[in-house]
Amino acid sequence: MPFTLASRTGKMNPSVIREILKLTEKPGIISLAGGLPSPRTFPVDAFARACASVLQSDGAGALQYAASEGYGPLREAVAAQLPWDVDPAQVLITTGSQQGLDLVAKVLLDAGSRVLVETPTYLGALQAFAPMEPVVQAVPSDDEGVDIAALAAGVGSGADKARFLYVLPNFQNPTGRTMSEARRAALVATAAERGLPIVEDNPYGDLWFDAPPPAPLTARNPAGCIYLGSFSKVLAPGLRLGYLVAPHAVFPKLLQAKQAADLHTPGFNQRMVAEVLQGGFLERHVPTIRTLYRQQRDAMLAALEREMGGLGVSWNRPAGGMFLWLRLPQGMHAVDLLPLAVERGVAFVPGAAFYAGDADAHTLRLSFVTASAAQIDTAIAALADAVRALALAPTL
Repeated sequence: MPFTLASRTGKMNPSVIREILKLTEKPGIISLAGGLPSPRTFPVDAFARACASVLQSDGAGALQYAASEGYGPLREAVAAQLPWDVDPAQVLITTGSQQGLDLVAKVLLDAGSRVLVETPTYLGALQAFAPMEPVVQAVPSDDEGVDIAALAAGVGSGADKARFLYVLPNFQNPTGRTMSEARRAALVATAAERGLPIVEDNPYGDLWFDAPPPAPLTARNPAGCIYLGSFSKVLAPGLRLGYLVAPHAVFPKLLQAKQAADLHTPGFNQRMVAEVLQGGFLERHVPTIRTLYRQQRDAMLAALEREMGGLGVSWNRPAGGMFLWLRLPQGMHAVDLLPLAVERGVAFVPGAAFYAGDADAHTLRLSFVTASAAQIDTAIAALADAVRALALAPTL
């Protein structure tokens, strides 16, 4: 018999990024598209030792079903490393921070309810929210983040009040921008005044290059925020380990949604990470990631300066993270540039995919962390050649 699909599946769409990543499987393609951490940063030896230790000390327990909340010592470690007072009972270990977004959507959104997001915003969040069929409203944003006046005007009231604001304050995906201290203070104050919850996503906050970013939004108003974190960018994404920190009032429903989704995040992975974290491992390991990524960011900035002169292209200078945001001149669209770039051996992500409202077709995202400095030089030269070719292409 034929299957009848739920109406909500009409809101589900494939990831544009995952589709573009298929292009990178072609021989000779240098990918500046994916948001993948550099495999050079994965602490393989540390995990080999942790794996042996976990299996030797309590292999049966590590391989058994586990508590839905997460492994106790890992929850305690997460709470201890956050820069505000966190009860470990508020920490829910998730199967990647992407699952945290899914759980938040299931618990806080109804069909037709409104959610506010930055402009642009993380594509994966839009995908996680979509099955709940909300109305996603983009809030105008600038280089410092959300426009506070526009946010205040967009909160609404009564049945039309937005359920929450989703925001990435640190080295944002896709733009790489960081919210200033003044903007953070104003945002938290405005949200508290209007009774607007904040969902703060912070997978990149430890990847600063010259100075750490300002304190998290959640540290300023823990009762009004849900905080999402990840081990993917500081350890390895294949572990699929993230976490959320939620106020006690909403935590039980997030836990119930987690139980329905997968019972628990793999206990063996949790125990390995808890083992690796002992003895201040991240304090020693993360600086090596920062050094590598800073070098690769600098290589991309130098290549852009060298290759894009006179082409009318502009870009930002991210202070951390993995991404750089580039803007093409008026009349030139990133989706038209992509096939020309692929022909020349380089792939990127058109920026339009990251917009909840009207998209800026002139933008694109470049990742600088997986390609070597030499590959970045080659890729940016190829991208500049594609820009020149598009500028000369006849228009219909």
